[in-house]
This record gives sequence, C-alpha cells and structure tokens, in this order.
Amino acid sequence: MGLIARHAEANGISTVCLSSALDITQSVNPPRAAFLDFPLGHTSGKANEPALQDSIVRDALQALEEIEKPGTVKVLAYRWSDDESWKNLPDSDSRLPRTAEPQFQMEEDRILYEKLWGARK
Repeated sequence: MGLIARHAEANGISTVCLSSALDITQSVNPPRAAFLDFPLGHTSGKANEPALQDSIVRDALQALEEIEKPGTVKVLAYRWSDDESWKNLPDSDSRLPRTAEPQFQMEEDRILYEKLWGARK
C-alpha cells in the first residue's frame, strides 16, 4: 500500500494507510500511516462493533491533518483486550503464500474470473 499511497500523493491526493503490522508499514514507508495494535485482519476494529470501527477510522483520518513529516506513523491508542494474551495465540492467518498466479477464496470467484478474463494458462 505504501507504493500506491506515494503514487497518489505525487498526484495531489492525500493518503493515510491504516495498519496492524507496524514493521511492514515502517518498511514500505507510506507518506503517513495510523497503526492499530490489533490482530491481522482486524485493522479497522472488531467485527460487529460499528461504533468502535467508526472511532478508529475517524482517528486514523485525523492523521491527514496531524502528520507533517512524511513517513510518520500515528499509533492509535486502542486495545484489543484488557491484556495482551491474544498476541500469544497461534497465528490464525490461513492465507496461502503469494504467487504470480491468481488465488481465489471461493470457487465462485474462480468461475467469475475465468468468465471475465478467460481460463488460466
């Protein structure tokens, strides 16, 4: 996302990246970012908690006004739970490793892709 954000910024569009992977965010160095110390996949908050999600997104968007130095990461002060035991749970990221070939979450996605773009070679 950092590359896309830098391209958008170069074309006059302000950006802020919302992340829950601080080390990755720092390595791609987007123009400005907001970090949320939540599990991967929950970057904008917990499921079925729209008030929390709204608050997180609003705080992240404030970084557009607050951050003056490119590459700055604003750490959002939200907590996933009362303690940090969630960080000790086995990694629940079941995504496949990235490859050059298209990957699909569901068979319906593959069918639609092939209908629109032709069969995979």
